[in-house]
Amino acid sequence: MKEAKKVPVEITWWGHATCTIEDSNTRVLTDPLFASRLAHLRRRRGALPSDEARRADVVLVSHLHADHLHLPSLEALDPGTRLLIPRGALRVVPGARRLRHLHVTEVAPGDGIRVGDLLVRVVPARHDGRRLPVGPHRSPALGFVIEGEARTYFAGDTGLFDTMADWVGQVEVALLPVGGWGPFLGEGHLDAGRAARALDLLAPRAAIPVHYGTYWPIGMDAVRPHEFHAPGDEFVRLAAVAAPKVAVHKPAHGERVRPEVAR
Repeated sequence: MKEAKKVPVEITWWGHATCTIEDSNTRVLTDPLFASRLAHLRRRRGALPSDEARRADVVLVSHLHADHLHLPSLEALDPGTRLLIPRGALRVVPGARRLRHLHVTEVAPGDGIRVGDLLVRVVPARHDGRRLPVGPHRSPALGFVIEGEARTYFAGDTGLFDTMADWVGQVEVALLPVGGWGPFLGEGHLDAGRAARALDLLAPRAAIPVHYGTYWPIGMDAVRPHEFHAPGDEFVRLAAVAAPKVAVHKPAHGERVRPEVAR
């Protein structure tokens, strides 16, 4: 039997798709969303991220939807923070041009960005890249692979696609979206079942479900509360069947995880 050892990476899930990945003395923040309310959505679980969440060496934005590219949250970041956003975002989202206190770089699939001792590889995602559902201008939806002492895949928002494993490559940890902010997920999303299938394709050593159980439409929690709470537990159950060798961690909001895997 192989000895279980800790992967040299620490991950904090702040809620929704917002995570801090700490690797090689470098802090990576994903899709920061520090709001208690966003349009018709209310934060229904977990306190707002602490001030610690705003500290990052680099911030990754996966796509232009307002719950992932949230301008007030980006404005709250420390001056000088590096920000990677999808190519074309500065044209499509005029407010992003006001983020002059940040070092902004537009990226696309295939790019590799060095940040300290990390390499951030940009990979595609299967998701609508428009700023609004009816917006005419598109920008690529992205995922990221953070390579340091460990290799961590942050999928952003995505559906399954044929070349996912080819783009992502071998990783130790996968952060996968398993829900959303409403009871129905269409094309371009992973639900708990599709995320479990993604684990089978990617074969990481550990996985963490994200993008669920945080924001919910006003009034919907009284109608379909199980759709809000269920995706995390459902992912744990389905992953045990689809990818039994993967260690699945389901942190609470604000909880830090250091995955243990068999080497």
